[in-house]
Parts: sequence; C-alpha cells; structure tokens
Amino acid sequence: MSKLAAAFALPTAPGSFVGRAVLLDALRAELARPSALVLLTGEAGVGKTRLVAELLDSAEVPIVVAHCDDLRDPQPLGPLVDGLRLTSPLVTGPPLDADAERARLLRAMAELLRERGPLVVALEDLQMADPATVELIDHLAAYPVPGLSVLITMRDGLPGWQPPPAVRHLPVSPMTRDEVGSLAAAVLTRFDAGAEPPDRFITHLFERTAGIPFLIEEVVRSLVTGGDVERIRRHPEVLADVAVPALLRDVLLTRLRQLGERTQEILGAAAVTGMAADPHPLSVMVDTDHRTVATALAEARAAGLLHERDGRLWFRHTLARQVVYELVPPVTRSLLHLRSARMLEEQQPRPVALLAHHYRLAGSPADHVRNAEAAADLATAQGDDATAARFLLETMGYADLPRPVRVRLAVKLGRSAIESVAQADAIPVLRRLLADRRLPPGARGELGLALGRMLRQQGEAREGYEEIERAVPYLRQHARRARALAVLSAPDTVVGRHVSEHQRRCTEAAAAAELSGDPSALLAVEIARLSLSLETGDPGAWPAIEAALADETFAGYPRDRARACLNWAQGALHAGLTSAASQLLDTGRRLVDAAQYERLRPIVELTEMGLDLAAGRYDGLEERLLHFLARPYRSPQAMPDARLYLARLRYRQSRAASASAVASAPSGAEAGMRTVIAEAARVGAVWPLIPAHTALALLLVEDGRSAEGMAEVAAALELVEGKGIEAWGREARSIRNHADH
Repeated sequence: MSKLAAAFALPTAPGSFVGRAVLLDALRAELARPSALVLLTGEAGVGKTRLVAELLDSAEVPIVVAHCDDLRDPQPLGPLVDGLRLTSPLVTGPPLDADAERARLLRAMAELLRERGPLVVALEDLQMADPATVELIDHLAAYPVPGLSVLITMRDGLPGWQPPPAVRHLPVSPMTRDEVGSLAAAVLTRFDAGAEPPDRFITHLFERTAGIPFLIEEVVRSLVTGGDVERIRRHPEVLADVAVPALLRDVLLTRLRQLGERTQEILGAAAVTGMAADPHPLSVMVDTDHRTVATALAEARAAGLLHERDGRLWFRHTLARQVVYELVPPVTRSLLHLRSARMLEEQQPRPVALLAHHYRLAGSPADHVRNAEAAADLATAQGDDATAARFLLETMGYADLPRPVRVRLAVKLGRSAIESVAQADAIPVLRRLLADRRLPPGARGELGLALGRMLRQQGEAREGYEEIERAVPYLRQHARRARALAVLSAPDTVVGRHVSEHQRRCTEAAAAAELSGDPSALLAVEIARLSLSLETGDPGAWPAIEAALADETFAGYPRDRARACLNWAQGALHAGLTSAASQLLDTGRRLVDAAQYERLRPIVELTEMGLDLAAGRYDGLEERLLHFLARPYRSPQAMPDARLYLARLRYRQSRAASASAVASAPSGAEAGMRTVIAEAARVGAVWPLIPAHTALALLLVEDGRSAEGMAEVAAALELVEGKGIEAWGREARSIRNHADH
C-alpha cells in the first residue's frame, strides 16, 4: 500500500473495500484524460476520501494531497502551499492591486504545478477552501496544465460556485443494501472469521445508517467490540428506532465511556483544537504532562477514535470530531477555546484567524472583534476580499458593540463585500446600520454608497440607484461624491429617470471632480460623460472617444481605460453601432488581459456574445450563453442581458429551421423574453426592459398575434419616451411602421 493510501486507510481488514467498482472504473477513466479535472461530491462519510485512496494507491505519478481546512490563517492557495511544502512566496515583484495580484498568484501556482509535473493533485474538502483555491480550479479549466491531473472531493454544495464544464462531476452516492451487507461482513470478519450478519440486521443497518460507509463501520465496530455479536444476531431490531445523527452520537458516546476520565477530557480538548491531536498544545490546555497526554491519545487510538497519518494522530473523520466536540459540556468548551486562544497569543506572527475563531467560541466579544478585524485586514492585503468579508460579518452580531467600532467595521465590510461573493450577507447588515438615525453623516454616505453599489451588482437596479441618490448628500470627500454622481449619470440603469436628470448628475459630478483635483475622479467622470453622449446619439461622441483613447493621461490608467472601453462598447451596442462596439471590445479585451482585470472578464464575454448575436454568428453561441448563465455569481447584473440574448437567439434559430421545428421552438423563446421582462420590471432596469419588450413584439407580430405585438411595442415606446433617448426606440418604431403598412 502506498503512503497516501495508508494515510487514508480505514481500520478494517485487508480487501474490505467493497462496492463502488463501477464508480472506481469511471474515475480511473476520467483521470486518464489529459489535464483531467475530476470532482467527487457526496455527503460527509459517504466514502469520497476512501475512494480516492483506493485509486491513488496504484498511481504511477507523484501525488500531492492538499487538505482544505476552515481553521487556517487567511492565505490564498493555503492548502496547496502546505501540500507542496512551499517555504518561499509564490510570487515576487512589485505589488499590484488585489485583483491583479490574485491573477498573478494563480498563474504562478499553475506554472509551479507544470514544473513539478507529471503530477496528480488530490484536493480534499473543497467546501472549506479559501477563495483563491476555488478560483484556481476555474483557472486550470480555462488554461489546462500539461501533465497535471486534479482530483477534488467536496461535500454537496459550494455556495456561489459552479464547476466549469471542463470539470467532470462524479457524485458518490450512499451504499446500496447489498453493499452495506458486504461492508458489515468485512468488519465482522476481523473478529469472527465465520461471522455473517443476518438479513434482518443488514436491513436495519441499511435503514439506520442511510448507507453511509463511515456510519456502517462505526456502528458494527461498536457493537462487536462491545460484545454484542450474539445480541445483534438475535435482535437486529436494536437499531430500528435510532436516527442517523443520534446513532453516531450513541456509538461514540459508548466508546468514550469505555475510556478513562482523563482520556475523555484530553480527547475533548483535541476536538476543540481541530482534526489533529498533537500532544504539546493538549498538555498546555489540560495542564498535564506529555506522558499523560500520549497515554490518553494511545488509548483513544486503540478505541478507534483516532488514527495515525503522516506521523500525527487525527480524528478518523470530521463527523467523529464533531460528535466528540458536541459531547464536551458547553461551559468546558468555552474554557478550552479560551485556553487555546491564550496559548496561540504567544505565537509570532499572531495567528489572528485562529484567535478570532477561538475567542468567538469562548464568548469573548472584544477579543474576537479585535482579532477578526486583524484577520480581515490581512486578508484584504492579500487580495482575499471574500475572506475579509467573512471575518467582518462575524463581528456584526454583537448588539452592544460600540457605535464607532461598528461603523468602522461596517465601512470595511462595505469595501470588501463589494468585490466578493459576500454581498448577499452584507446587504442586510448595511441596511440595518443605515436605519439607525444616530449614524454619523460621513458614515451614512460611505455605507449608502457601498450598499447602492452592491445592490446594483446584485441586479437590483432601482433600489441600488436610489440608495446611491440618498448617499450623495452625505459624502464629504469631493472625489467620492464625484464617483457616486458619475454612477447616477448612467442612463441605462433605471426606469423613471429622464435623460435630462442623468445629464444634470453628470454636470454635478464634473464640478465635484474639479473641486477634488483627483485625476482618477476626473477620469471617472469623463468616462461617464462620454458614455452618456454615446447612448444619447451625440454625433461627437465617437470622435471624442477616439481622442480619449489616444490621450496619454488616459493611457496611464489601464484599468479605467479597460472599463471605459467595455462601457462604451455596451453603449454602442445599445445604439446599434456594432462596428464601433466591435472596435471598443477589441481594445477593451486587450486592456483587460494586460491589466489582469479579472472582474471585467464576464463583461468581455457578454459583449462578445451580444456582438455575435447582432452579426448572426450563431455557432456555439447557445452553449456559451448557457455556460455564462450557469455562473451568475460572476456578474449577477449581467444575467438579464444574457437571458435576453439566449431568447432572441433561440427565436432566430427557430425561424431559420424547418417548419416542424418552428412550431415548438418559439414558445421557449417567448417564455424567455417574458421572464426577462418580468424580472427587469421588478428591479426597475430600463435595459434590457426596452429591448425585451421590442423582441417579444417582433416575435408576436411574426407569429400572427399583431394585437399582442403592438401592445409590447407600445410598452417599449412608453419606456423610451420616459427615458428620453430616441435611439433606443428605433427598432420598436420600425415594427410599428411595418405593421401600419
């Protein structure tokens, strides 16, 4: 058996790996593909790790095992850094902003893995990974590394992440009744070579364990070592009325009671510290000598509660550790967490993430907040906004947190959550703070601006716009005020605002930017002004944009330039200027690549798909749109446009297909358009509400339902009139004029 397999092996008889033959063959076949990415998912204890061990036991290439753990300091790619035993920084060079630094880090890790290839990386428990490790999977899917195969295990569900199409997904299901019987017999054979579990017992075992291998082994082992072999043969119904969680708890409780009181105390302390049971910290926590701790851990290992891996003792499974942890009295748990924190305080550098964890569970709010803020600052400095937001969110639950501290933390939360998947959790927190009438004016402006931006990014166009409107009077810094007003000058944001209002906001933004003297604020306003000119059909807009792109001052801000090009490309598409949109997209794409502006890549993709649809380049477009829509977390506000593109594509394809296909295909397109209209109307997004009404009108008219089509035309033109941008109603008026003739 290889070292890896030995590390993962369950303490059963040789050859006791039963069932899974078909799945194991499928896994081998998937990993035989070049640059394979394979994902095993299933609930805790279902056998993902054991399956990986069986597969990797015969691997012919080096193996790196990377264990994800939610109890580690914020460190991008931490599991792989540990697995590869790296002692030096992954990247060097001049510091970049967080977005560029993350992109550089991913490329550096991919290059390191390429250099060490051929290689298999076994990435365990992805659901506990840091955001950069999850992003690395997306990066390797987009840019495969020759000679590298990645095998991932993950419990069902990772919020906010959709595996890329290149990742082959293999679910690991619970065992069947026959497999349960085979596994139970294998465990029994260790104690009685002729033992065979009776059918009634297997039935009850299957029902009570839900086919989870870890539970099956724990239950059978407990019954056997407790001298209950004959009893379970005669009375298999002993399991009949026990629920699965209670069953594991009872099994481990029985096993714990067989241990000495001191051993139980030490094992409980180990459950508090984590999965590993290391003698030194445990001796400090329970105030005893190393010999006593070593004896206790050996006793726990003999009872099957711990096993050895890489020269250390570990809990056999996260479920086992969880149950032992929960069996520790709450008061004792709090004390152990406090002792663990006091011990960690002596380390340099201070492990602020672990300290925050232990102080939170110790019930020490001030210490928790202090360390959580430090951990968030560290994560922010490393470009890990999602982790920073998670730590800051934890601090928001204290009702008696001093207001100045709460405001300071909330402002940090607003900044980090804007750039992370934590927006959904941060939004209600910021709303509650803004509802406090005693909130200082400056903080009200900053939090309102952050909340408005988050709402807009989440697709809540009207609510986000109105939140920023309310924030503007409270923004003390001219540069911040200018940026907020520049956002409000965008005409494609909301219904109910005439273009004259957007123009007024743009004028106010320019004045605030001038007062600030901040070059970046001046640039943001100029980008907004040119966007507004382009959307309104100003003939001078395109020459002004060309001049801006050639300007040396503008060239000194590559990220702003990239964002501007994509904003203008979208505006050109809205105005029907496809040639200009194509040129701007080409420039924007190059700038995004050069500036490593990962957050704008979804907008590049969306614009490319919009141009392909406009130009009739349909090959592969539906697949790309579906893939884009399957990852809404990347750019929630872009989803309605993508859904409209998909509906229009399906309608156009149906018109070009045979008469038999036309009968069924348009109904799907119509439903898609109506869904976009309903959602855009709900959030108050004028774009794509106008083109969705227009597209539906065309479909209905061509389908012979002219009255319904004209109602949609009227709805589109009413919105155009309310906005005051005539160019947006060109297609709707064309449909109306054609119908009139």
